[in-house]
Amino acid sequence: DLQICQHRAPTCCTKKMEESYQAAVRRERTQSIQALNFELKYMIVGHITAFQEAFESLLRFAENRTSSLFETAYRPMAKEAAEPVKELFTDISLYILGAETTVESAVLRFFDSLFPLVYSRLINPGITDLSEDYTECLRLTRQDINPFGHYSKNMVTELSKSLWASRMLSQALSLGIEVINTTEHAAVTKECSRALVKMQYCPHCQGLTLIRPCVGYCLNVMRGCLASVSELDAQWREYISTLEYLTNEMAASHDLEIALSGIWNSINEAILHAQLNGPQLSATVDKVCGQPKQQEGNLSSANIVPVKEVAETQTFVMAHTSLNNKRREFINYMKRSRTFYASVAERLCDGDLVMRDSSTCWNGEDVV
Repeated sequence: DLQICQHRAPTCCTKKMEESYQAAVRRERTQSIQALNFELKYMIVGHITAFQEAFESLLRFAENRTSSLFETAYRPMAKEAAEPVKELFTDISLYILGAETTVESAVLRFFDSLFPLVYSRLINPGITDLSEDYTECLRLTRQDINPFGHYSKNMVTELSKSLWASRMLSQALSLGIEVINTTEHAAVTKECSRALVKMQYCPHCQGLTLIRPCVGYCLNVMRGCLASVSELDAQWREYISTLEYLTNEMAASHDLEIALSGIWNSINEAILHAQLNGPQLSATVDKVCGQPKQQEGNLSSANIVPVKEVAETQTFVMAHTSLNNKRREFINYMKRSRTFYASVAERLCDGDLVMRDSSTCWNGEDVV
């Protein structure tokens, strides 16, 4: 009553053993693909972590640098500016990780929150009544009177160019893991499990436990079993080319590190621009939002001296070098895996599964 290992000679197998063999080959095929995928998956997961750590390190550095700008140059508003600064860098981090947000909305939201502080602490430092309604009016007015000149739009442009590739790379790496996981758990068809039993276990039914499949026979069976996986070859090659393009984009002129480290300077220039145009801004705001209560003897904003330079630190240099090295190392490895899905059958038939240095092997019917 054997269905797979039918043979002229007497056999020591039963139908139940054949069913056990089918369960075994399904399990073994999954394990062998997992073993094959392990190094590739380990490299991608490792680099997802490494990239994210380097991104976070650069973001922390840029955030600290921006905070120190307010503490040293714009002390009257430093405490209140802390929250908008934190929100800006949180939004940037979420954008890189693929959240449904845009660089433009993050930057403009920051400048909306910044304008009431700049207006009431630097341009008109005597304002005492900063009610919710007045603050909201200032926020909305910012969009119309553009107090920060072209600096806010420039910041959006620079960050959008440099963060786009980082965001895409982050999403592409996650997609790579998804593809690998899917191929690991691809269902084994009935025809495939029968062919694998015939190749690996039918010799056992005749007591031939040491005989292994012939190389050509193994390749034919594995190629048939892995047809759906090997169909990924063209797309996988294209995927590797896309990764290469994205890593090159990250390292190109719109460098992520340069853009992030320049945020503090863009904000500084934007605040300086607003201060220089203080009288015109005040005239417009008074018409739109009304005149707020002021202290006697208006404080002069002339004593606010913005810093032009914030000292570079070793942290940024290390994060910058780390990210560059990780990019180079990662893309070199991924380029070597370009033919991964084209050669799965060959790699599974390489090693202990087949008989190499022997004059006899199993061809599916007999020892040859």
